[in-house]
Amino acid sequence: MAEISRDEVSRIARLARIALQEDELDQIAQQLDTIVDAVSKVQQVDTDGVEPMSHPHSIDAGMRPDVEKKTLTQAQALDQAPEVDEERFVVPQILGESE
Repeated sequence: MAEISRDEVSRIARLARIALQEDELDQIAQQLDTIVDAVSKVQQVDTDGVEPMSHPHSIDAGMRPDVEKKTLTQAQALDQAPEVDEERFVVPQILGESE
C-alpha cells in the first residue's frame, strides 16, 4: 500500500483551499490511506463475465401499454386562453427577451 504523506495532504489541502491544522494532517493522511486501500481492494475483484449494470437489482419499470387516446384539437385548447395570436397562446414576456 502506498502511504500518503502529511506533506501530500498539506499540498492537496492548499490546492483545494482547505484550511487544516497541523494536528489534522496526520489524521487525514491515515484516513486517505484507508480509502485508497479500500479502492485498491475493489479494483482487484475479478469481474470477468459480469454484465455491467446501473443498479444492483433488476428494475422492472412496469410500463403501461401505449394506447392512443382522444386529445384536444388546437381550437379546443385555445378556446379558453385569455389571449391568442396567430393560433398560439400569448404569454407575458420573460427575462427581457425582445420580440
